[in-house]
Amino acid sequence: MNGYYSTDQGKVRAHNEDAGGYFKNADDQVLAVIADGMGGHKAGDVASQMATSLLSDIWRETAELTSPETAESWLTDTLMRVNQSILDYSRSHEECEGMGTTIVSVICSKDFITIAHVGDSRCYLINEQGFKQITEDHSLVNELVRSGQISKDDAEHHPRKNVLLKALGTEENIQADIQSIGWDKGDKLLLCSDGLTNKLSDEEIEEVLSSSVTLQDSARQLIDMANERGGEDNISVVLVDYDSAGEGES
Repeated sequence: MNGYYSTDQGKVRAHNEDAGGYFKNADDQVLAVIADGMGGHKAGDVASQMATSLLSDIWRETAELTSPETAESWLTDTLMRVNQSILDYSRSHEECEGMGTTIVSVICSKDFITIAHVGDSRCYLINEQGFKQITEDHSLVNELVRSGQISKDDAEHHPRKNVLLKALGTEENIQADIQSIGWDKGDKLLLCSDGLTNKLSDEEIEEVLSSSVTLQDSARQLIDMANERGGEDNISVVLVDYDSAGEGES
């Protein structure tokens, strides 16, 4: 199991409010994370970095999780701790008031993956059955699509496309969506911020991930494509391959 994390400021933003990474515990299980911060001046940086750092620190001290149930419990409990930490920090630092972050986090074991998310950062799975978005955005436009009020095409150009319904660190008792699924050798995961998905279609992402290049090359190609189309937002990706050569971090 190998992974690669990369983040890019993009072409417009003054600084990068995304954070993330690819982390292993003592038993060689993987935790992949993408966080997209939001808030006042540089407060988004603080929220996303706090979320990523706290998750990775706790993960490194975590023993092997042997079942989907234990993985789901770990993510539930840990994200509650992270949520409270961000909330407490924002309350005690006036310049960070109202900050928060999306989170998508995946525990990868040999037999299963467990995915948790809050907000509109996404997780995709590519395998023999094709390319599938695993997470459902916690956003206004996605709720309008789900309720039949607008079409998916309308959602792409909706003026309130970036409005989130919930984010980590913005209120007490935020509930993440958590699920576990099986996976096999040859399967590949993509975690990403909306700086990527706002610029590339699912079909374009699938085409890149289906190629035989390294994870690093795939990540760079995705980020370059988003930047070529304007790069108005920060762009972050984590790729995890059940059975691949090449591992690293950028």
